Amino acid sequence: MAIGLLGRKVGMTQIYEESGTVIPVTVIEAGPCDVLQVRTQDRDGYEAVQLGYLDRPRRLARRSERGHVAKIESKRSKRRAAAGIELLPKPDCEPKRFIREFRGPIDGVEVGQQVAVDSLAEVGSVDVTGTSKGRGFSGAMKRHNFAGQRASHGVKKCHRHLGGTGCSAYPSRLFKGKKMPGQYGAARTTVRNLKVVRVDTDKNLLVLRGAIPGPNGGVVMIRETNKL
Repeated sequence: MAIGLLGRKVGMTQIYEESGTVIPVTVIEAGPCDVLQVRTQDRDGYEAVQLGYLDRPRRLARRSERGHVAKIESKRSKRRAAAGIELLPKPDCEPKRFIREFRGPIDGVEVGQQVAVDSLAEVGSVDVTGTSKGRGFSGAMKRHNFAGQRASHGVKKCHRHLGGTGCSAYPSRLFKGKKMPGQYGAARTTVRNLKVVRVDTDKNLLVLRGAIPGPNGGVVMIRETNKL
């Protein structure tokens, strides 16, 4: 089973199937990712694999970021070593810009190994998680697909309003969750069960059928779907 993968959205295009049908696809630059930590049930209370994506220049990395991927001598590490406490293994790689965890089985996964796009070559469908495009403070028509008011003579200056929202004298208030204007987008979003159309191991490209959340260049999490 594939652990998961981090990548960046390149953009959308369309390709032809063998039958001649045109399908919309999204191209993702996926991996390679380094395994930074392996969470275990005994030590952490759950099982997960922590992946890092895209190198960060060392001159821009904080000491904590450098110490997360490589061994750095400090007073605390010397005290722990003298006390006989086993230190966690380090991947000994460059600091990473993006670090995410994928919960699941950790069989055969070791700190320091690389996960590439070929791990998804035998996967039929994936789930993609990213941050949707931020659209700011939006009205009800854009945010909730409301139809708006009529464009007739009796309607004046409220064509895009959402209409009445209040209750009667009882309970004389609005219930929580009422669909109204507000902040739209810039939220964690998951699109499930996207078909894997093509995997290019030479260029680290993953081609999925359909659209994924976020703008071009946005970082996404990819893992095998559990939707049957």
